[in-house]
Amino acid sequence: MDISTRSFRPADRIADLGVSEILAITARASALKREGRPVIILGAGEPDFDTPDHIKEAAVAAIREGRTKYTVLDGSPEMKRAIRDKFRRENGLEFKADEVTAAAGAKQILYNAMMASLNEGDEVIIPTPCWTSYFDIVRIAGGVPVGVPCDEGTGFRLTPEALEAAITPRTRWLLLNSPSNPTGSAYGENDYRPLIGVLHRNPHVWLMVDDIYEHILYDGFRYVTPAALDAGLRERCLTVNGVSKAYAMTGWRLGYAGGPAPLIAAMAVVQSQSTSCPSSVTQAAAIAALDGPQDFLAGRTASFAARRDLVVDGLNAIQGITCRKPEGAFYAFASCEGLIGCVTLQGMRLDSDRDLCAWLLEAADVAVVPGACFGLPGYFRVSYATSDDELGEALACIARACATLMHKAGEG
Repeated sequence: MDISTRSFRPADRIADLGVSEILAITARASALKREGRPVIILGAGEPDFDTPDHIKEAAVAAIREGRTKYTVLDGSPEMKRAIRDKFRRENGLEFKADEVTAAAGAKQILYNAMMASLNEGDEVIIPTPCWTSYFDIVRIAGGVPVGVPCDEGTGFRLTPEALEAAITPRTRWLLLNSPSNPTGSAYGENDYRPLIGVLHRNPHVWLMVDDIYEHILYDGFRYVTPAALDAGLRERCLTVNGVSKAYAMTGWRLGYAGGPAPLIAAMAVVQSQSTSCPSSVTQAAAIAALDGPQDFLAGRTASFAARRDLVVDGLNAIQGITCRKPEGAFYAFASCEGLIGCVTLQGMRLDSDRDLCAWLLEAADVAVVPGACFGLPGYFRVSYATSDDELGEALACIARACATLMHKAGEG
């Protein structure tokens, strides 16, 4: 080890943080694939569909026309106009130009907001299970993430009683995600109304909603975003979205949000000292996505719905696994409590969901993500954003592997 490596000391704010466990699992699975193993990776939160052609052509046109320079810090006038039109058209929300922002992905929007608003020790209430980055973004910003467990009995949704109990004088934000990663659970108007009532009784608490899976909903579930339900909430609500999931633009990196002008201005300060403006070419593509035809979204959602049913039915057919049918997104969050404590043919006892997921990768060549990664042990997440053939093969591999387990330690 050279002297530079020995002497490096990470900043205290990240000393206890690590790279995403999901990325680590994907890296391990990818390494096995490179060795020739037929590994099926069901860990990535990324649609397998291609970016629509009209969006790609808009980016190509921007390059050819020389629109490759810096834009306004938090989105060009054309980008902000497209965002405002989207919010008005689809969500019934009216924003001025200084009330919307664009950044290099919805993740940067969340990061900007937390960095712009949290002081040391400020608390952010986050229903769990939740996307893994929420907790770490809050910690990096000096805040304290307050996880509120939400079990399957409530559909993995936060209840008003649990929210009320979690609020303290230090609470700055409530962060909600609907439809949810990892559970696919979604909040309807009747779910939001009681939570909004709690927020009205606690006016020091602001609301941040991550609506990135807005367009991926099933069985006629009616999408709604809280700021559209209550005008009195609008002045302390940040509505976050992006083009990654609906338009299959994960690599393009464009997120956006609407909220109170003072918050948006503070977020711009943070962004000015990190990435500056989002890519001008990506903005051109995102404008085409938001302004262009939306009819293809229904077909893609129908494909996801069929995959959901395939996966949920397949998992429920495996002894020891149960899986709730999600309302949206492209994840199934399955309970594996019935397999905890089982013993493999090699004599290894599976004492946790992490043990089970590691064993499935080695024994079944299928990569899934343990629920503990999202704050709820005893479950695992399957991303069904891949082909029917791969999903069918993965389910068959999981079923064959689980059939070899002794379902109680010591039993044959």
